[in-house]
Amino acid sequence: MAESSQQKTEKPTPRKLQEARKKGQVANSKDFTAALVLLAAVVAFLTFRPYAANGMEHQLTWYLANCFTFKMTVSSLPWVMLDYMLDTFLFMAPIFIALMAVAFFANVAQIGFLFAPEVIQPKIEKLNPINGLKRIFSLRSVVELLKSILKVLVVGFVSFLIVKKYLPVLMVAFYKAPGQGFSEVLTAILAVAAAGAGAFLVLAVGDMLYQRWEYIRGLRMAKQEIKDEYKQTEGDPQIKGWLKRRQREIAMNRIRQEVPRATMVVTNPIHYAVALRYEDGVTGAPLVVAKGAGDLAQSLKRIAAEHQVPVVENPPLAQALYKQVDVGKEIPEELYQAVAEIMAVLYRTKYRSTGTQL
Repeated sequence: MAESSQQKTEKPTPRKLQEARKKGQVANSKDFTAALVLLAAVVAFLTFRPYAANGMEHQLTWYLANCFTFKMTVSSLPWVMLDYMLDTFLFMAPIFIALMAVAFFANVAQIGFLFAPEVIQPKIEKLNPINGLKRIFSLRSVVELLKSILKVLVVGFVSFLIVKKYLPVLMVAFYKAPGQGFSEVLTAILAVAAAGAGAFLVLAVGDMLYQRWEYIRGLRMAKQEIKDEYKQTEGDPQIKGWLKRRQREIAMNRIRQEVPRATMVVTNPIHYAVALRYEDGVTGAPLVVAKGAGDLAQSLKRIAAEHQVPVVENPPLAQALYKQVDVGKEIPEELYQAVAEIMAVLYRTKYRSTGTQL
């Protein structure tokens, strides 16, 4: 029992997630950010190319037209080159700004705004070569290697198909006028980049989902850990809300699993619903396999109707079963008579029409 309570099978609590976030442990796919930036680079280049090209053309024309009027010296040449580079950067600035904005928002979309000083603090254990070798030969490293191989194969294959499509154009582009040939080559390059970025983005979405799954899996908790945390944080509204949602989720999963196999459902009819199962020679007495109150009761009745499980309206019995018997337990002897009478009617008439009140 102690061993099973230490198995980490439960989803992390909000507190556990918050503590991990403070340490900089978040689910972040670098591939997703890189794919969006690559795709944005293609779009930004297509959008701002006329502006950048015209600016750089005018700049180069001006420098060539006035180069002989400059008083070139060894000391002035670096300043002229710096001025030229600054002008070029200004023409390319919209593309750089667009890429930085996409990279920023791609990260924010995944992890939100995060400042974790612990990440940048120096740690001695990071310098341990044994730990480094463990990371190199870990399962995570193998997964990353397989992902890298998959990316190369998929992106390479897609790029190959695009190059194959444009190959006839590229073969004759160098025999055409410089302007036309350059334009056709540039179009082919952009097509390859766009297709590769699109394929990379599809893989990156899968990587993002995998990173989130692995992140939650790595933070899973043992039942005893949750109990200990609850004792420490009892009264915390956030923890209480999470526990309530978790309990409801567990109850709903049990209802979906057990109600279709139930013998009958006893209802209040509004407040309570209890599913019973009895198999002659298998169960000693009828078992309470699922129960619910309020919305859960209505969900239980709905699932019973979908699977043609008889619904019996008996308020006193439903209330007694709900309050006295835990899920998975047999009904007490004092309720045998009431349950047996209902089951006798069901077996005698073989009336299995769900939703009909008996």
